[in-house]
Amino acid sequence: MSFLTSLAGGVVIGLASALLLLVHGRVAGVSGIVGRLVDGRRDTVAIDLAFVAGLIGAGVTFGMVAGDAIGPAIMTRWSSVIAAGLLVGFGTRVGNGCTSGHGVCGIGRGSPRSLVATLVFMVTAGVTVFVVRHVLAVTP
Repeated sequence: MSFLTSLAGGVVIGLASALLLLVHGRVAGVSGIVGRLVDGRRDTVAIDLAFVAGLIGAGVTFGMVAGDAIGPAIMTRWSSVIAAGLLVGFGTRVGNGCTSGHGVCGIGRGSPRSLVATLVFMVTAGVTVFVVRHVLAVTP
């Protein structure tokens, strides 16, 4: 069942990204969308709010319909979650985009810069998991 759930999620993300680009000429990079909302850009606020509402609404709806299909809750300290969020935010600024912008939209448009950025994201994630689990011996 998780394969079909993952496949459906990927299809929906791809469709939403393609529609946003085709209809509004905007790349569906979540960090950019949230960044514009935080910065208070008025020219895209309706589209950006609708996109974020769709992300949250789809997750909540799926959770209500499918129950525990999303997976177990993350059991960690809030300080770790906040630190991780800040590091991700810093990384998206340095990388000029996030995994959704580069990985989904950029690669889909054939951007070499997005391919390199996505490879860096993936290698960094792998190294981080290795260090946390095997060097620091932190277990989930």
